[in-house]
Amino acid sequence: MRTLYSIGLFFALLPSLPRLLRRMDRSGPFGLGLPERLARYPEALTVRLHGKHPLWLHSVSVGEAVVGSILVSRLLARRPGLPLVVSTVTATGRKVAEERIPQAEGYFYFPLDFPRPVTRALTTIAPRLVLLTEGEIWPNFLEACHLRRTPVLLINGRVSRRSFRRYQVVKPLFRRVLDRIAFFCMQGEVDAERILALGADPDRVVVTGNIKYDDEAPNEQFPGHLASVARLMNGRPVWVAGSTHRGEEGLIVQAFREVRREAPEAILVLAPRHPERVPEVEMLLQQAGFPFVRRSQLGEGDSELPPVIVVDTMGELGQLYGLATVVFVGGSLVPMGGHNILEPARYRRPILFGPYMDNFAEVAEAFLVEGMPHQVRDTSELVARVLEFFRDPAAASQMGEAAHRVLIRNRGAAERTVTLVERYL
Repeated sequence: MRTLYSIGLFFALLPSLPRLLRRMDRSGPFGLGLPERLARYPEALTVRLHGKHPLWLHSVSVGEAVVGSILVSRLLARRPGLPLVVSTVTATGRKVAEERIPQAEGYFYFPLDFPRPVTRALTTIAPRLVLLTEGEIWPNFLEACHLRRTPVLLINGRVSRRSFRRYQVVKPLFRRVLDRIAFFCMQGEVDAERILALGADPDRVVVTGNIKYDDEAPNEQFPGHLASVARLMNGRPVWVAGSTHRGEEGLIVQAFREVRREAPEAILVLAPRHPERVPEVEMLLQQAGFPFVRRSQLGEGDSELPPVIVVDTMGELGQLYGLATVVFVGGSLVPMGGHNILEPARYRRPILFGPYMDNFAEVAEAFLVEGMPHQVRDTSELVARVLEFFRDPAAASQMGEAAHRVLIRNRGAAERTVTLVERYL
C-alpha cells in the first residue's frame, strides 16, 4: 500500500514542483523551505537538538498552530523545560507558531511524506513523542514512527465529511495506517464515530473537545499597533469579513455595496484567508470602484479611512475582530468548509457565517443551538443581518454575549488533552 501511496503522492506533487521552486525566494502558502521539506535542516538546528529528544508538535497551518500554542502553554506549565520543536506545512502557519510558541527549540517545515525524507527527519529530530494536529494523517511518516517505536498522538482530531468519504474508498488499507497512531483525542462525537468507522481501535479513541474554545483573548482589546486604526474608525459601523476565499470576496463586495446604500459611513475590513491573494482582492475592489487601503499602509499620520481596508498583515485578524460591529467568517459562502468562528466570540461580537460549514459543523451547531440566527444562506440575508446589527446595538450586544456563552461553556479540552499527552512523555 505504501509503495502505491508514495507513487501516487509523487505524481500528485509533480505538477506543483516548478511552482514550488519559483517560490523558494518568495512568500506564498508554501513559501520557503524546500530543503527542510526534504529533511535537510540548518546545522544550527541539528546541533541545538542533539541529545534532547524533543516533543514534536506538527501544526499544518494557522488554525492548527493556534491549537498547538494553547496546548503547549498548558503542557509547559506542568512540564517546564520540556524540549519542543514545531513543524508546519505553510509559511503563514510557521509565522504564527514562531509568534505564539516562543519556547520551541526550533521551527521547520514538515517533510514530504516519502520514505527517505521522513526517515531522515526522524533520525535528525529523534523525538520522544509526536503530536499531529486535527486531520494530519501521513502514512509513510506514521510507519517510520512505528518502526522507531516513537508514539504518535492525534490531538484536536477531526474528520470532515469530505475526508471521511475519501478515506472510506481505501478503508481496508487505511485501518493499518490508523493502527500506527497510539491515541486519538477527537473534537466531537461525530469525529470519533467517523474515525472508529474507518477502523481505529475503540480503546484508543476519546472525545476531548475542541481546544480552540480554550484560546484566550488579549486583555487589551485594542493593542498599541491597532490603536491608530481604532481611532480612524471613530465610531463608524465596521464589518470585518475574515478568512475569505476566491469567489467569496466578489459576493462580499456586492453585499457591501448594498450595505453602503443604507449605511454610507460603513467600513469593510476584508481579510483573505491567504495573504498572497491580496493583489487579486485589490483588483476586484478596483473593478467595483471601491477606494481601499492595505492594513500595512495605515499609520499614525493618516487622518481618514477609505471604505475598505484589505488585511495584508499576519496574526492580526483576531484583534481586528475586536474592532468590529459585526463579523462574517469566510470559507462559508462558497463550499470551502468554513473557518474558525470562535475568535470573534472571544470579543463578544455578533458572528455570521454561510451555509458551508462542514469543517466546523459541531462548532456551528453549538452556536445555532444557542437560538441566535448566525447562519445566512446568501448575500441578501447577509446584507439584511449586517444592517440589522448596524442599526440595533442592543441586538448586536445580545448576539455577541450569546456567542461568548458558547465559548465559555465548551472550554476544558486543552486540560483533558494535556492529561492524556502526559501518559506518553
